[in-house]
Amino acid sequence: MALDPEVFETLIDTIRRFVGERLRPLEGEVEAADAIPAAVIDEMKALGLFGLSISEEYGGLGLTMFEECKVAIELGRTTPAFRSSFGTNVGIGSQGLVMAGTPEQKAEWLPRIASGEIVTSFALTEPDVGSDSGAVKTRAVRDRDVYRLSGTKRFITNADKAELFTVMARTGDEPGGRGVSAFLVPRDLPGVSIGEPEKKMGQKGARVADVVFDDTPVPAANRLGAEGEGFRIAMQVLDRGRLHISAVCVGVAERLIADCVAYASERKQFGKPIAEHQLIQAMLADCKTEALAAKALVLETAAAKDAGQNTTMEAAAAKYFASEMVGRVADRAVQIFGGAGYIADYGIERLYRDVRLFRIYEGTSQIQQLIIARETLKRGG
Repeated sequence: MALDPEVFETLIDTIRRFVGERLRPLEGEVEAADAIPAAVIDEMKALGLFGLSISEEYGGLGLTMFEECKVAIELGRTTPAFRSSFGTNVGIGSQGLVMAGTPEQKAEWLPRIASGEIVTSFALTEPDVGSDSGAVKTRAVRDRDVYRLSGTKRFITNADKAELFTVMARTGDEPGGRGVSAFLVPRDLPGVSIGEPEKKMGQKGARVADVVFDDTPVPAANRLGAEGEGFRIAMQVLDRGRLHISAVCVGVAERLIADCVAYASERKQFGKPIAEHQLIQAMLADCKTEALAAKALVLETAAAKDAGQNTTMEAAAAKYFASEMVGRVADRAVQIFGGAGYIADYGIERLYRDVRLFRIYEGTSQIQQLIIARETLKRGG
């Protein structure tokens, strides 16, 4: 159920000011420290950002997909690491529980996820399993009232601070996704260990690490859905997550365009601001057109999802177009800034590195192409 329009506009205005006045001034500090200040995390909790997609019944804001995308666009106007700090609670780390959890599971975990008391992570990717997500090798073997979980998960966002993992593991011998089940695995169970955070190209402050399970006894009551339903749950979670990421891409693009306009209006060459040169205007026009197209696709798809429509193809198309779009916008931004765009002080090179990941996680662009083609053929056009 959508929020009252006036209440929602107040929320958007609050987040917009929080991003502009509080988060953007900290971008350099977060980049240098590869960490988000604890005080900022507390402020995000107070704003309800950890529970955007969790229903009010469990202490969240209960936003619709359309509302969540509008919020994600605002949050995209600063370094993506800030959003990533609570993004797993809003999306892939919690939505399996929201979609397939029992009343008991939801009551136990969702209030603490919504408040930010605990951070969640989604553990699907493995050393040999990326785009072929149905090839999960981590195994969960039933032993009376527990499953013995063994395997390694790789590049897991927020693994270093997560208290709860949604883990995909193979419980049967069926090939592909049919033998995969989903489990809620608390960090403090025996046999759970976290690797050192990886050194990354961009998005400093948003950490990823390996998660290793060594004969970890997971209570059978922690399984999400029936055995063999894990892959289906994962794909539903990713459908929603792809829309959220698409909206973030739109926000980053809008931030970059605004920075380019401000710089081009002040920077002078050949006796006039470079904004008056037609080839600069052409790059700005391309950026703006693509950003507007992505925004329209994202919000239209979000509204369709809220209406109960099947949006698997549209969500994939939004993720594909928006993530590729923001990469092109970032590249043009470096070009418009010229040498300054290559220097760290201006922040453009940082965003250029940050946005490269959007074309990879939650399904690469190539996987989105396959989904779009498959669904188009299935629908007959």
